[in-house]
Amino acid sequence: MIASIVTFRLPEPMSVDQAAEVFRSTAPRYLGMPGLVRKHYYVSEAGDRVGGIYFWESRAAAEACYTPGWRAGVAAKYGCEPDVQFVEVPVTVDNVGGTIEAG
Repeated sequence: MIASIVTFRLPEPMSVDQAAEVFRSTAPRYLGMPGLVRKHYYVSEAGDRVGGIYFWESRAAAEACYTPGWRAGVAAKYGCEPDVQFVEVPVTVDNVGGTIEAG
């Protein structure tokens, strides 16, 4: 599994409530997205950084999401360019399901 961490360093801080409103407006576009297992939105305690932590079936699926059009759209929404980092997920602990999964 691949995870991507997308971060926006905001020009002006957002409150958790403001961020949640923006996140709710964009969340539906990720439902049913090919290769996306799960997405978590986040906002830093200071409100100066927001973003998403995505879990993907493959790097190719992740890269298919982060197109130039996607980058332009999110930059317009947040007022800054996204930073996208990819990481491998070799082990997952799932406390809801009570499992430990490899890969």
